[in-house]
This record gives sequence, structure tokens and C-alpha cells, in this order.
Amino acid sequence: MRPARTIFLIAASTVLAACTPRSSVSTGPSPAGGVYDVIIENGRVIDGTGSAWYYGDVALRGDRIAALGPRGTFKGARAASRVDATGQVVAPGFIDIQAHSIGHYMAGDGQALSMITQGITTAIHGEGSTPAPVNDKILALETDTASIALMRRFTGPRGFGEWLEFMVGRGASQNIGSFLGNGTVRVYGKGGAMGAASPAELDTMQAMVRRAMQDGAFGIASALIYPPNTYASTEELIAVNRATAPYGGVYITHMRSEGDKFLEAMDEAIAIGQGAGVPVEIYHLKASGPRNWPKMNQAIAKIDSARAAGLDVQANMYLYPAGGNSFASCIPPKYAAEGKLLDNLKNPALRATMIQEIEARDAGYENLCEIASPANVMVVGFGKPEYKQYEGKRLDEIAHALGKRWSETIIDLNVEENAGLGELLFLMSEENIRNQIRQPWMKFGTDAGSQDPARARGMVHPRAYGNFPRLLGKYVREEKVTTLEDAVRKASSAVATRLSLADRGVIKLGMKADIVVFDPNTITDNATFEKPHQLSTGMRDVFVSVVAVLRDGKHTGAKPGQVVRGPGYTARD
Repeated sequence: MRPARTIFLIAASTVLAACTPRSSVSTGPSPAGGVYDVIIENGRVIDGTGSAWYYGDVALRGDRIAALGPRGTFKGARAASRVDATGQVVAPGFIDIQAHSIGHYMAGDGQALSMITQGITTAIHGEGSTPAPVNDKILALETDTASIALMRRFTGPRGFGEWLEFMVGRGASQNIGSFLGNGTVRVYGKGGAMGAASPAELDTMQAMVRRAMQDGAFGIASALIYPPNTYASTEELIAVNRATAPYGGVYITHMRSEGDKFLEAMDEAIAIGQGAGVPVEIYHLKASGPRNWPKMNQAIAKIDSARAAGLDVQANMYLYPAGGNSFASCIPPKYAAEGKLLDNLKNPALRATMIQEIEARDAGYENLCEIASPANVMVVGFGKPEYKQYEGKRLDEIAHALGKRWSETIIDLNVEENAGLGELLFLMSEENIRNQIRQPWMKFGTDAGSQDPARARGMVHPRAYGNFPRLLGKYVREEKVTTLEDAVRKASSAVATRLSLADRGVIKLGMKADIVVFDPNTITDNATFEKPHQLSTGMRDVFVSVVAVLRDGKHTGAKPGQVVRGPGYTARD
């Protein structure tokens, strides 16, 4: 995750060959004589359920899958467009459970190029914060005039739903949905202060949560290492999540620790789910830092144990050994209270204490810069010309060049760059990544915002360009960590089921016509940490609600995306 300066700133051929093709029974009335918008024929259909692939044809009409059949079923049918998928896999569109393209959809061109070329047809947002709903307490923490003007659109009881409609209304190539950010919930009720919420403040939070669930939120999403999320106690998190339970809400969390207190944080997440009576989803499951890598097997055992006891606990992940974060996250979160991070960083009376806390192994917060070590922290996002030379350099290198301690460098660069820097932290083990992929309850998310190489500036995490192709290329085709069918299931129907999206995620009669066509022999993530702005290759065609968004690997400019909503959605006049 890379939060904004404030929480509201708007800113596989081998696998296939091993499978035995199965036949598919035609569905739909008179498929051979029908009239369709699109017919995708001659492909290897992987339907998203985990079942073995089969040679088949898929016919689309309106925004739905209208008919299915074995190869050749639709030779006599009429269609506005035919797509020859010979040698390709035809699969349901992928669903990104951890997207960060809010800024792109609120202020960009809406094409989501780096995501569409991964085959992502639906993007789910919300980790930690959302730009809606808005009240005076939220507006009081924002200093950017343009942001304030835009945020005022989302005040009132329907603010969350109005925000979703706003993004789609600007034009979106993906379908868009969101959890409700817990930081937003907290500030809505209490403002930016630390401390426990009063009963009246909790009442305000819960009322706001209920309205957002009725507007289509999927539940509450916390990011418990970032202020103001980190100020919320376990009891507060139980209380606000309890308000989502009648609406089928899910509690999804960037846990309070992924490092030294990884297992304790998982216990807290499970306790929140139990106390609130809601399912638990863990964002980007990882054990951070070599000293914590052995804990992953224990974490998996905790999830399996909770599931065996009847609690619905699952997780998702990205497919890289490095995380991405705000460089300001290495500062103790108490200094960000009331929106005063920069003021505190500039205060010479606090400097010595800050340095000591940043360098300490256990200073009461999750300091991933210490856990990774300065040699494994890549700093990105420099804006000032005098600091551009440090783009993509490691923290220890930058500190040496500046003649400062690494902790001082964190403080001073955050001041100089207005707390807008990012960091890539090399924290994870490949062995753990492979083990996690194999778990039946695993899903995938980019944890990134959309990019366009033609417009990109600075360095970003390569997961913005390559997370899903990396799964299909590196971990399925090359390393055979899992099967292609299972990978597609975890990228599509597993997420749809988790979010109660009953109309997508599977190639089945009557489902939404979100379809991808890709070459399992060539699909590849090309982005690297050193050269991230490179589109993935091998994803040939992408259809969103039957509309071709990607054809022959090129974006068509189409923006047919729609709002997707949680099970508590209630249409209002």
C-alpha cells in the first residue's frame, strides 16, 4: 500500500498439456442458430471453478454469457464479431481484491492500462481509507483546496454511493467497487485524534457504516500500521464491523503487524471477526524480514484452525518478494496525530527521540525500515530536482551520500518531499510465496494503482504492471507451483464468491460477459524493480460487459466499466 499524504488526498502450455480435455454441454436455446454480439471460438476454456479445461466456444450477447458449447457449436450462428482463440486460454476476467486506482479514476483517463493488460476486469478498492463519505471532521484535515471542493460532492447520507457513481461516470475501463476504509470511519466519528472513541463517536461511526453498506460497500477495510487506522483499538474495530454483519460485510485487514508481532496481529484479526460476527480477509499475507520468515507455517496453521472451528478466515497476496509503502510509515504513527506529521518532523525538540525510536528494534510500532534493514529499502517518488539522483537508491546509500544516519535521512527526506515519498522493502521469502500460493483459500491483489508507461513518472512497484501475469507465467508455467485452473479460480470466482458477487467470476450461462483471452505459453510480467514501467505481454483480448477493452494486446479506449456493490446494497430514490 502507498497511502497519500493525507488519507483523503485525491490525489502454461505444460500445465495444459497435462490436462485431459473434457466436453462441454451446450447451454442456451438453439445456440447454433442464434444471433450474438461476440463469439469466442476454438479456445481452451477454463471456466473459473477449478475444473479441467475443455475446448469450447463462448457466445456473448448484451452484457452476459448467452450460450456455451464445444468447438464448432456456433459455426452457423450470426455474430457482430468473431474472435478466434486458437492456442489461447479463454477465462473469466480477473478480480483485483486490493486495487489502489482511486486517484486514477477520479482524475486520470480511466483506461487502467497496466491493469487491463493483466486481465483485471474488476477492481476492488478501500484499504485503510476512502474519499467518501465526507463530513466536517474529514474536511478539517484536508489542506488542498481542489481536494476539498471535490470531496464536498460526497457529503450527506449517500456519499459513499455517490463517490462510486462519480468514478464510473467519468469513464472506466474496469468495473469498480470498494470496501469502506476504516481510517475514514474513524475520522468521520472522532477526527484525527488518538485515543478511544466515546460512545457517541462510536454511534456516529456505526450509523455511517450502515449507510455505506446500503450504498454497496463490501465491508470495512483497515490498514493498521497507518494513522489514523492505527489509533483504533480492537474493541473499536469489533464495534464498527458489527454494524456490517446484517449486510453481509467482510472485515479485510492490513494487520497491525506483518513482522515481529505477525502472529499476535493475526490473533487480533481473528478475534475481530469472531467478536463482530463477520468473515475475515487478510490483505497481502506475508511474514516480513528474515527473522520472521519461519512464522509463515504457524500463520497458515492459525488460518486453517480458525476455519476448522467455523470462522471464515481467508487471505490474499501479491507475487513479489518486496512490499511497497509510504516512506513516512517508518515514522512512529503517534507523530501523525491530528494531521501534524510534518510539524512534528520539523520540531528540533523531538528529533533525538524520533531517531532513537526509528532505530529501535521494538519501539511500539511496525517499523518495516528497521525490519528490512536500510540496505533493503529502496526509496522512490522524489519530486525535487536536487534529490532526483537518489531515485531507486537504497536507504543506506542515500544516508551515506548525505552524511547522515539512516534514521535522520528518513526524517529529513520526509520533510523535504512533504511526506510524499514511497519505498520498496525487500522483506519476503520466495519459499513462503510458493507455499502461500498453494493454500486453497488464497486469492490475489495488486496492491497498486494503475499506470501508463507513456505518462509514468518515477519508480513504482512492478506489481502495478505484472502481478497476475507473474502468477500465470512464473508460478504456473515455469515453476509449476499450482495448476493453471487453480490459479484462474483464485483470480476470479474465489474473489467473486468472497464478495458475494453472484453474477461474475465464472464462465457460465447468464454470467457477466467479463472475459479474458491469453496465451499460456507467452504471458509474462516484464516490469522489474529497476525498470518497472513495462506492460505485461501475453494477454491478448479483454472484454468487460461484452465490450472489447483490449484487442490483440492494444487498449481500444473503451470504458464500459460499471459499479459493483456488496450484498447489503439497497437502491434508494
